[in-house]
Amino acid sequence: MLRRLNITIPESVAKKMDKIPNKSRFIAEAVEERLRRMEKEKLGKLLVEGYKATKEEDRAVNKEWEKATLEGWGR
Repeated sequence: MLRRLNITIPESVAKKMDKIPNKSRFIAEAVEERLRRMEKEKLGKLLVEGYKATKEEDRAVNKEWEKATLEGWGR
């Protein structure tokens, strides 16, 4: 389904698009790409927050595994 939108863009951008045959498709693809990028950035921020929130727990688990991994070495 298609939906008509009336948008306003800077004249300089409109001039750059003059030779593009299907402006609607071009704009739709550009908007989709930008939305994907925004979603990816949002996910990245959430992952960073999650890693920060569990940082101390991860360190404790790593210390426990380190003990098990190094057990018996150096004898």
